[in-house]
Amino acid sequence: MILITTPTGDIGSRVLKRVLDTGQNVRVVLRDPTKLPDEVRQRIEVIEGSHADRTPIDRGLDGASAVFWLPPGSPTAASAREGYVEFSRAFVEALPASGVSHVVGISALGRGWHHPAGLVTATLETDDMIGATGVNYRALCCASLMDNVLRQLGTIRDSGTFYAPTPGDLALPVVAKSDVADVAAGLLAGRDWSGVDEMPLCGPGDMTHDAMAEIMTEVLGKPIRFEQMSADAFEGMLAAIGTSPGMVRDYSAMMRAKNEGMDTTYATEVSQRQWRTPTTFRQWCERELKPAI
Repeated sequence: MILITTPTGDIGSRVLKRVLDTGQNVRVVLRDPTKLPDEVRQRIEVIEGSHADRTPIDRGLDGASAVFWLPPGSPTAASAREGYVEFSRAFVEALPASGVSHVVGISALGRGWHHPAGLVTATLETDDMIGATGVNYRALCCASLMDNVLRQLGTIRDSGTFYAPTPGDLALPVVAKSDVADVAAGLLAGRDWSGVDEMPLCGPGDMTHDAMAEIMTEVLGKPIRFEQMSADAFEGMLAAIGTSPGMVRDYSAMMRAKNEGMDTTYATEVSQRQWRTPTTFRQWCERELKPAI
C-alpha cells in the first residue's frame, strides 16, 4: 500500500495517476474527497481529513509501506515553518511506529545556503525531520517550477506580459512538474533504494526569463515580454491575494536567495548528482501553456 498526500494538487495528482498506472494499491488523505475524479476515487482508498492531524495520518499509515509526502504550503499559514515543519510534525511522530519503509518528499534546492531562504529553509528542516526517523527517504530538491508561469495566465493572455522579482538576464534552473511526478512515482513503485539522500531536479538546462519570453513568443505566436518586479511590488501582490504577512516575508526571502545564487551554487556543488530532467521549457510551453491559453 502506498499513501499519497495532496492527491488533488498539481504534483500530487500526477503522482497519483502514475502510481495507479503501475498497478499499486493506493490510499490518499485529503479534506474533500469530492475533488477527486469519480474514476480515480473508485480505484483507491480514501482517508478524509488533513494530513497534518494525527488521527487521519495514523489511519493513512496503517498497513502502508511507502508514502509520498507533500505539505500543501498554504499561503495563509503564519509562516513557512508553520506551513511545512509544523504541518509535518504529526507525520514525523507517527512514522517510527508504522510499517512504512520508504518516503518520497518534495523539497527544494538550497542545502548549505547560509542565509535565510524562507520556504526553502523550512522545507529543508522538514527533510531533516523525516530523515531522522530512520525511514529510507528521498528528498526531490526541485529547482523553480516551469508551471508557476501558469499563475499569470491572465496577464500573459491579455497583455502579453509576465513578471517575477528576478533580473531578466539571470539564468536559473527550472523543472517541469510532470518530470518531478515521474521521478517520484518511479521511486514509490520501485523502492529498490535505501538510506537518506537528496535528488536535485534541475531541468535540462538553466534559463533566463528573457529567454523564456522569446520561447513563449514563438510557441504562442504573439509577442510576450518579461518585466522584473521590485521586491516591494512582489510582496504587495502577495499581500493583495491574501497571503499572510509571515508567508509574504518567507516568499520574498526565498526569491532573494535565488537571485543571490542559491540555486546555481547548490546545483554546481552537486553537479555530479544532478538529475537533469528531460522536459525543456519549449516543450512545456507546447504541452501546458499553449493549451491553457
